[in-house]
Parts: sequence; C-alpha cells; structure tokens
Amino acid sequence: MTITNLEEAKNLTQQFTSKPSNEDLLKLYGLYKQATEGDNLTERPGGFDFKAAAKYISWLNYKGKSKEEAINSYIELVEELSKKHL
Repeated sequence: MTITNLEEAKNLTQQFTSKPSNEDLLKLYGLYKQATEGDNLTERPGGFDFKAAAKYISWLNYKGKSKEEAINSYIELVEELSKKHL
C-alpha cells in the first residue's frame, strides 16, 4: 500500500481495526502536529494533566523537523502500523 499524502494517511489511521500502542499513538500525534503546525511553541500543560503533557512532549520531540520531513515520517509510520492494525 502506498500512501501519497497526509490526509490519506490520517484517514487510514481511522480504519485501524486494533489500537496501536500508546507510544505509537504519541508518535503519530507529534508527527501530525509538526506536519500541520510546525514547531511546538505552546505553553506546557499543567503537571496533573498527564495525557496533555505526554502529547506536548511528543510534539516537542520533533522540533526543527521540516513540514515535508514530518509528513514523510508520518506517512511511513502509518504504513508500518497499517500492517499490524488493519
């Protein structure tokens, strides 16, 4: 399967029949945010909102990655995950 763009990859994740690991979900989130919004310049969420903090850190991990690089990495990850979750 060859995915040609970000939207196609995002739509494919919604067709997964099983849920990827939390680690994979965070990678997907971080790469998608980097691809669509660029570097994370938002304020870190409060200490007790662990889910929001994990998402914030995941996005921050891709700081400096260009939009094109983030899109390509996201597509590659979706293609890899689709082998296990479709």
